[in-house]
Amino acid sequence: MKKLFLLLLISIFSFNCFSQTWIWNPGDYEIWLANEMNNRRTDRGTFFPPFWKSDSHYVTVEFSNKFNLKESEVIKIAVEGKYNVKIDGKMLFGMPSAVNLSAGKHKINIKVWNQSTPPAIFVNGKTVKSDSSWNVTNEDKEWIDASGKVSDTSATTYEKAGSLNFNTIDNKPSEFVLSRKRFKSVSSEAIKDGKLYDFGKETFGYISLENLSGNGNINVYYGESREEALDKDYCETLDKLSLKNSNVTDLSENRTYKVSNKDFTLKDSKAFRYVYIVADDSVKYDGLNMDYEYLPEKRCGSFSCNDKEVNKIWEVGKYTLQLTTREFFIDGIKRDRWIWSGDAIQSYLMNYYLCFDSSTVKRTIWALRGKDPVTSHINTIMDYSFYWINSIYDYYMYTGDSLFVAQIYPRMKTMMDYILSRTDENGMVEGLSGDWVFVDWADGYMDKKGELSFEQMLFCRSLETMDFCSKLLNKKDGSYSKLAENLRNKINPAFWNKTKEAYVHNRINGKQSDAITRYSNIFAVLYGYADKARTEEIKKNVLFNDSIMSITTPYMRFYELEALCSSGEQKKVMGEIKSYWGGMLKDGATSFWEKYNPGYNEKKQISMYGRPYGKSLCHAWGASPIYLLGRYFLGVEPVKEGYKEYSIKPNLGGLKWIKGDVLIPDGKIFVAMDKNTIKVKADSGEGYLYFTSCIKPKSDKGEVVSLGGYNYKIKIDSGNELIVTYR
Repeated sequence: MKKLFLLLLISIFSFNCFSQTWIWNPGDYEIWLANEMNNRRTDRGTFFPPFWKSDSHYVTVEFSNKFNLKESEVIKIAVEGKYNVKIDGKMLFGMPSAVNLSAGKHKINIKVWNQSTPPAIFVNGKTVKSDSSWNVTNEDKEWIDASGKVSDTSATTYEKAGSLNFNTIDNKPSEFVLSRKRFKSVSSEAIKDGKLYDFGKETFGYISLENLSGNGNINVYYGESREEALDKDYCETLDKLSLKNSNVTDLSENRTYKVSNKDFTLKDSKAFRYVYIVADDSVKYDGLNMDYEYLPEKRCGSFSCNDKEVNKIWEVGKYTLQLTTREFFIDGIKRDRWIWSGDAIQSYLMNYYLCFDSSTVKRTIWALRGKDPVTSHINTIMDYSFYWINSIYDYYMYTGDSLFVAQIYPRMKTMMDYILSRTDENGMVEGLSGDWVFVDWADGYMDKKGELSFEQMLFCRSLETMDFCSKLLNKKDGSYSKLAENLRNKINPAFWNKTKEAYVHNRINGKQSDAITRYSNIFAVLYGYADKARTEEIKKNVLFNDSIMSITTPYMRFYELEALCSSGEQKKVMGEIKSYWGGMLKDGATSFWEKYNPGYNEKKQISMYGRPYGKSLCHAWGASPIYLLGRYFLGVEPVKEGYKEYSIKPNLGGLKWIKGDVLIPDGKIFVAMDKNTIKVKADSGEGYLYFTSCIKPKSDKGEVVSLGGYNYKIKIDSGNELIVTYR
């Protein structure tokens, strides 16, 4: 057991490699940054904050570490906040920016106070550097009694420091901003009393009025559609400005800014394709530009095939995810601009197959959770608490980052404690006061009362995740295994209906309802709670049954199509991708929507929530083909954490050929397949290619192993391209 724990510590600290970086109390920076972003939302110019509990950073944090120096060195110290420094228990004068350390053993303590931004430090010497090996605490419990004796700090709770990728002394965390790029509108048109500008596609950023001069009022109306921008009374976002003596006042916040060099760029970003400017005659400007705001990508995966429509769907999915990947993974760029757990878990999965941006995943997970005590479900939604917990298992499997699991685990545990405190006499969850039981936006009635089978599936999976993480970290939380087993054993007797050969939607007072919905049946297949025989019954009686209420959100289509892919229905899924996402493209989408109803007229297609333009036309969960094509058509999946071992199960799904790159922590995996040949090349790790062939296949490298019937596998050696011929 000691050897296992030592190996875990090695894996935890090897992930960050101890390169110098800015460090802080884990989660504090992410929570602060989320507050900055979440509170930018406006509703027609009115400030609109989140309705769930907002936490804040600890204002005083102590950082400490021990070193044994072979020779003397000078360390440089940069701090966000006021601070003091102790070397070997002795306080140094003032707030030193450089400290001389002699050879030998030393303990360094740096205590930082910062009310406005999270306390953070950057230490850089020859061997002494700030990194995730440092201990942090928000209360060191150190006091001195009347005799001068210093207290024992053994009661202090220390954590390993949080960090991301702020790796230079000048790259301060509190100064992080997204990148910008200037674009011009593609066309303009005089309409009534104003001018309508079209930027050609859905976009996000800051509009800039060129050569602005004069005195008077300027009203700016934004629209994801032409109709929205022109509807001054009902468009979702707008700005009202007053120009006087080369100063612009934002009337929503009564802030005044100087117009410099005749151009004026608005200070708040918006989502739009169209912008309608209505200005007084006394106001003059030459045109409209925009500063596109984005998070730069260090790497990017790829996918292409013989079908141009599918290629277009992948590209628009990529653009949709890029637009909704900001400081965090947000839901939609126009209306909410908030972090929602149900949207985020899908963004993480898409991200692993597009950019493999682990930093934004971690930021989002921290931000969603907030701090103890837990007073409600995440985003107040029961399902979203389960998604949050389960996302951490996914993150570990894709990245192998044990340090993050160790840091976040205490908050996983208190989140699960809250959930367990609200279970009923059957050990199941049902909506209580203050709980939003969401499931999905449905086009028909959905009963949210009693024990929903869907919620029990997610609950059981989250207990399994807790069990996995507790064992990974060598915790003595064995109850999770028993709780998961007990709940799993109850699901089938409670919700499987032998007559309907499907899981019923819910149970009230121990009695099954008659309703059959797709949701729990989808997750029973995905999580393996339905065996092979029941999976086939679910496909026949639910997933292929048009009389069961259909799913019209990309959100749940994500899981529905994944369940079909996991049971070998790629060809059907490809048809659904072309029909559903291809349908959005035919209806003019330049990014994918929050919801899509084939056959709706244009007016009905863009309305939602009782508002004519309430629907988001750029929504993160709309980009799911990115994940489906990478995971189930290119077929790449981690088997062991961080792609130490992986499997590749390519599937044409009715296409003639496919090819693409899937990113992994240390490079990428290339897969290409047509009807006769499979090519694979992996930069690192160890994996196996699985495929079927009606003839005995041949390989230019390695031994093809028969798995029985028409099934085969072959080991993949990293760095070398493998070519298999089959039919």
